Amino acid sequence: MNYIARISGGSSKVKHVKDVIIKSNPLLESFGNSATLRNWNSSRFGKYVEIVFGPGGEPIGGRISNFLLEKSRIVSLGKGERNFHIFYQLLSGADQNTKETLGISNIDYYSYLNKSSCHKAEGTDDAKEYAETLQAMQVIGISDETKLEILKLVSAVLHIGNIPFVEQGNYASVEDDDFLQYPAYLLGLNAANIKEKLISRRMESKWGRQTEEIDITHNVEQAIYTRDALAKALYTRMFDFLVESVNKALDIPGSTNRNLSVGILDIYGFEIFEYNGFEQFCINFINEKLQQIFVELTLKSEQDEYVAEGIEWTPIDYFNNKIVCDLIESKRPPGIMCQLDDICSQIHGQSEGVDNRFLVKLKQQFEQHEHYATGAECFIIKHYAGDVTYQINGFCDKNRDVLYPDLIQLMQSSTSSFLRSLFPENVSGNNKKPTSASTKIRTQANKLVESLTACTPHYVRCIKPNENKRALEFDQDRVMHQVKYLGLKENVRVRRAGYAYRRAFDKFLWRYAILSTETWPLRNYHGDAKKGCEIICRSAGISRDQFQLGKTKIFIKNPESLFLLEEARERKYDSYARTLQKAFKKFVAKKHYMKMKEAASDLLFGRKERRRFSLNRNFVGDYIGIEHNPALQVIVGRRERIDFAAKVTKYDRSFKTTKLDMILTTKHITLVGRKLEKKGPNKGKLIEEIKRQIPLNKIRSVGLSPFQDDILVINVIDEYTSFLETPLKTEFLTALVKRYKEQTGQELELIFITNLIVILKKQRIQIGSPGTREIKFSIANNASTEVTTLKPDGKILHVFVAPGLSNNTRPRYRPASEVSRPTNGYRPQHQQQQASSIRPAQTTTNYAAPNIQVPSAQPKYVPPQFNGFNPAEVLQHKSKNSSANAVHPAPPAIAPRPAPKPKPKGPQVRALYDYDARDLDELTFQEGQLIELISEDPSGWWQGRLGTKTGLFPANYVEKV
Repeated sequence: MNYIARISGGSSKVKHVKDVIIKSNPLLESFGNSATLRNWNSSRFGKYVEIVFGPGGEPIGGRISNFLLEKSRIVSLGKGERNFHIFYQLLSGADQNTKETLGISNIDYYSYLNKSSCHKAEGTDDAKEYAETLQAMQVIGISDETKLEILKLVSAVLHIGNIPFVEQGNYASVEDDDFLQYPAYLLGLNAANIKEKLISRRMESKWGRQTEEIDITHNVEQAIYTRDALAKALYTRMFDFLVESVNKALDIPGSTNRNLSVGILDIYGFEIFEYNGFEQFCINFINEKLQQIFVELTLKSEQDEYVAEGIEWTPIDYFNNKIVCDLIESKRPPGIMCQLDDICSQIHGQSEGVDNRFLVKLKQQFEQHEHYATGAECFIIKHYAGDVTYQINGFCDKNRDVLYPDLIQLMQSSTSSFLRSLFPENVSGNNKKPTSASTKIRTQANKLVESLTACTPHYVRCIKPNENKRALEFDQDRVMHQVKYLGLKENVRVRRAGYAYRRAFDKFLWRYAILSTETWPLRNYHGDAKKGCEIICRSAGISRDQFQLGKTKIFIKNPESLFLLEEARERKYDSYARTLQKAFKKFVAKKHYMKMKEAASDLLFGRKERRRFSLNRNFVGDYIGIEHNPALQVIVGRRERIDFAAKVTKYDRSFKTTKLDMILTTKHITLVGRKLEKKGPNKGKLIEEIKRQIPLNKIRSVGLSPFQDDILVINVIDEYTSFLETPLKTEFLTALVKRYKEQTGQELELIFITNLIVILKKQRIQIGSPGTREIKFSIANNASTEVTTLKPDGKILHVFVAPGLSNNTRPRYRPASEVSRPTNGYRPQHQQQQASSIRPAQTTTNYAAPNIQVPSAQPKYVPPQFNGFNPAEVLQHKSKNSSANAVHPAPPAIAPRPAPKPKPKGPQVRALYDYDARDLDELTFQEGQLIELISEDPSGWWQGRLGTKTGLFPANYVEKV
């Protein structure tokens, strides 16, 4: 119930229904559960909870049916057991004001509670549960005034049990009238009236047409019986009121389809005690009825279905307990309950000896019955769970279940409207014969069976490992006995010998037609459904002995065969889903790519000339392979998102160049260089170090020329300028502008001018301002080349740029079928490592002598070449392609290649400890495993291969072998 309430959503009405469903359980448990010898929280009433769902799967209402409340527990307790929880909750949890109002004392004061030495149930907190009970009443909608009335009745029941009787002249008399005061106060009655109705009653005697009223005085035994009957009636009707209050809170609209429901039956199980009376007889009868449903729906119905479908089947013997149910409830011939009702209808004021008369009649009727036996003042029924001896004493009296009209009229005279509402009978005008307890139980049981058979039942079989309510204690004989009488062995045999799955031909064909080309697509299959099922099983490789075809259904024996069908079906749909995903991902990626290209184009459109071969270049992002470089991962953070990473050229104050790694993350621009370690364990090695880290929110602007060169300057607030050069400037600027706006909420200022000022970094011994440098851009006179030339002139750097494409040029989008021209040739560094034939070009910048004034005579500046990019090769591409269509002679036949030599096995390391990968690019290994070492890194993260998996691992977890 908690699960259903938690997983379903809904409106405020639905939320209220869910709250009522959850809170109804502790409320009814406090009034209907108690501690017994076998269970500290045993249900002492049966309930069938029906939860109705709406079309959306949310609970919209429900109803609770209760039956067989163990009324006798109110007035008598077994050794080591407790009364209903609510009594102990009230005594432990009520505040001082409530205790004074209700006359609450300690447990030993009350006769209905002190007959048992068990006052505290293990694992329960009565005070805490009392508060939960009151909260549950609030949720259900019981007002504070009604709450108080309910608590008054609970207290009144306890005080009624304390009324003592003594014998005076063969008649009963109340020993002390003081014990009448609190019951009278709590029930809103007169103490004298209570006294009168307990020790006497008025009986109507009919003589022909005349009716005479006779006052009968009780003896002590009859007075005690009357007192206990009143206590039981008050408690039972109060419990019925609580159930009805829950049902009102769960009220289902009249137009609701009640077929969308889940029913939960909770009832005490089969009972065999040292003394078994009328209550155990009724409980065990209900259990017999439930067992009969189990037999009918699992054992009998399954075998009947095999016979009806013509399936080859070896019958399994089982005990059908219908014969026991008929023994108890049958009308023709009359069963035990009908015999009991017949005896009770013959009682006219005199009840002595009726139980023995009932026993004699049972002996006469069922002496030859194989499941019945008679004993001394008892009878024995051979139930499915074992033989139970029922003591005959009190059977007839409890079956009559009659509350004297005097007591009903007394309650109707109360000043409490709540108490009067619990006794609505019209005593004076009702001449109808009262319904017996056995008739009520039989009617309730048949109605319950009708409800259960209309549903698809699922069984929860509870097996008690011992009789001591202890953990880790297993009584094998006791468990075996339960397994036997519950019919679990027969059920398993039927399931094992039978078929785990059965389905109508058309439904099976509809679900699994996809597994065979003969039946798929289904709209093209015009054959018989039965034949289609056989085709599917044959296509799935299910052997003929694993399935049978009946008249209307296919039967599959083992669950593994069904799992095979489901797995094959999933694979089929998975392949179709992957095709759809591939197409959709391609569409989304292309759309995203075009969006990125448009954004990059808009960034420079009308402001900067473009290079011919970079205009349509694909964006890669990571050009240095950070995922394969643990040292760089440590510097930027292993979980930091990287938008752009590439090698750049950095210029210093003397216009000398240094190669750096530029990494753009969501918060920083990081420039990483290398230095030669002079001491320590890494002496003589090049170690990565951060040369500069610029927070994005500290960037003032980025300066560029309006020409096609690759130079950019990053101006930082209150700091020096970074003077950089990269042919990937468009991709870098696109990512930088996006991240800058996310960080600051503003647009990044991009400056396109022919004169850029570079603010220098202040030196340690420098006094005053750090100084500046100037970059002057101009178009080169020699327009036949696209090479950019740099000429330092003191504090000025002259940059001569070849003319590029117009600043209004847009990228050209080609259909996928069109052969793409080569782009700029850049590829990520980690991809280059896999292509050994491609080596990075050596990038150099040529400077002219300072005294030479003619720009055209200067040495040519070659832009930085990345990852095998060669402008000359790109320029030659057209000429190469022009000969592609020429006819060439067929190549000579080549002998088969010899088998490749086995790869030399590299160095290995042995795992010293277990290691679980914390990221996708790491290795998981166990202690003692050998790992092939691929590379070592000074950061302490090495790269290796284990089986087919390549990844990183910490060096201090391994040793070289």
